[in-house]
Amino acid sequence: MISLNHMTLTLNAEKREKIGKLESLREAGFLPAVFYGHKKESTPIQIKKSEFLKAWRAAGESTVIKLVTPNGDLEALIHDVDIDPVTDEPRHADFYVFEKGHKVEISIPLEFEGISPAIKDLGGVLVKVLYEIKIEAEPSNLPHDLKVDISSLVGFQSQILAKDIKMPHGVELMENPEEVVAAVSEPKEEKEEEAAPVDLSQIEVEKKGKTDDGEAEGEAAKSE
Repeated sequence: MISLNHMTLTLNAEKREKIGKLESLREAGFLPAVFYGHKKESTPIQIKKSEFLKAWRAAGESTVIKLVTPNGDLEALIHDVDIDPVTDEPRHADFYVFEKGHKVEISIPLEFEGISPAIKDLGGVLVKVLYEIKIEAEPSNLPHDLKVDISSLVGFQSQILAKDIKMPHGVELMENPEEVVAAVSEPKEEKEEEAAPVDLSQIEVEKKGKTDDGEAEGEAAKSE
């Protein structure tokens, strides 16, 4: 079962008994996984692969997932996914479990939106300097992403800094506030390539040389 409610995803996790027989587990449609945390020992689990794929696509590695286990519910992040190099499918997953009452520091992806006058009217090019940004928050307040409104980029000197990004309630910026997130560059002018000047005198000299040689060969042939 997987549910999405206010970006809170739920996954059913079964305790994994057969630690060494992973191939048979995968053939049965399960993904072997493990969860661990600051005060949680590493625990092997198994999740239906189809449900994990849905959660992974929706949550990525920055949205809290509720793991429903036989010993209770846990709040976790998808910490690492091992990908099969041949099939490009996940073959193992790690979940990091939060300690209740503690904040977590994490990098959140940035989503650029809006219309920039410098791009629309002046033909500028958007330069994305950062694609994610560090924040700190309690697990329940972690956003899926952060919106960056580029409408403030009105000229080629305009910039958006980390401190300009609006933080949701309960979220604290951990990036350098003066870090440039986005800017606009001026369009490059394409210069027409000038053809190299042709040296006509050199061409005539070469032609003349060939003609003289030809005449000399002809005269030699007649005299023989």
